Amino acid sequence: MIEVDRERVMAYRVAAQGLAGRTGDRPADLPLLDLGVQEYTPGSPHVALAARTTADVGADDRLITVWAARGAPHLHRRADLPALVEQLWPIGDDDAAARMRSGQIPDAPALGVRAFTATAEAFRAVVTRPIPRGEASTEVSRRVPVEVTYDCAACAARHVAGNVWQQAGLAGGVEVISRGRDATLGPIPGAPPIPAANAGAGRLIETYLRFLGPAGPGEVAKYLGTTATVLKRVWPADLAEVRVDGRRAWLPAGATGLLESAPRPAGVRFLPAMDPLLQARDRDLLVPAKDRQKQVWRILGNPGVLLLDGEIAGVWRAALKRERVDLTVSPFAPLTPARIGAVEAEAGTVARARGVTEATVTIE
Repeated sequence: MIEVDRERVMAYRVAAQGLAGRTGDRPADLPLLDLGVQEYTPGSPHVALAARTTADVGADDRLITVWAARGAPHLHRRADLPALVEQLWPIGDDDAAARMRSGQIPDAPALGVRAFTATAEAFRAVVTRPIPRGEASTEVSRRVPVEVTYDCAACAARHVAGNVWQQAGLAGGVEVISRGRDATLGPIPGAPPIPAANAGAGRLIETYLRFLGPAGPGEVAKYLGTTATVLKRVWPADLAEVRVDGRRAWLPAGATGLLESAPRPAGVRFLPAMDPLLQARDRDLLVPAKDRQKQVWRILGNPGVLLLDGEIAGVWRAALKRERVDLTVSPFAPLTPARIGAVEAEAGTVARARGVTEATVTIE
């Protein structure tokens, strides 16, 4: 039994996620793409990648944006999609019901996996070319069971619920081409078929644990939008059990060496909102102070975080101008002059990621 404390877990995650030192690898070659990088705001995946590599973060055609874990848009490798679609497919009707549970569509959970299959089939029929998201929603909504739709007062129409729509998108062969006002979907070239059943859920659990562990079924279930009861049925048997400050958790056996040996982190990184480091569901470990958690994870409009020597030490927001990005940093505690200098130097990586030539920093 390995026993570790919070600091050792943070050191492990920083190292496992490629934040201990930048590589020159192209984005798709980063191990972190096994997990995927969520797009929270325009350009946020590029900032996440720039925190980990000096390579051009906007030029790797081996990557694609798809609705993945929880139906959130993620950058993934195109080559990984055949396995990923099977790993993310509901494990059973109870899993599908848990992912759909919402007051908006109270009768949908009874449909189980059938709701996902019907929605994926509707996507295949509708998204045969690049198509505005609104048009796709209208056409898909006409083709799915009424139980997964709801009356939208704003549009005066009946729409498929977002939690079903987006979680069925990858199986439906849908690429997220753009978001926002001009949101557009398109067909994935050579899309893998709709799964007949889940395959590889254990591998998906191991991927979470490799980058966000040690953790237990409860944390992985929250990440995937399901229940711990579902995941315990497919929980891998060959994981290493770890104690984190006395709490039981698990890690792939091959990762225990890094857990024990990861160097104490040093340096500064600007991480975007919903960066992979922030995807762990044990938020009390990531940010122990409750008042600081409220600054990092908000109901709407999460900021980025300042990672300083392996600790989340503040939050930041960006205003993109014509040729520069203005960063406003709110540290949790006063910064020394040396650390302020390091923060200002690191700001250039955000400028690089956002395609501008200059970054300014204001410390609040």
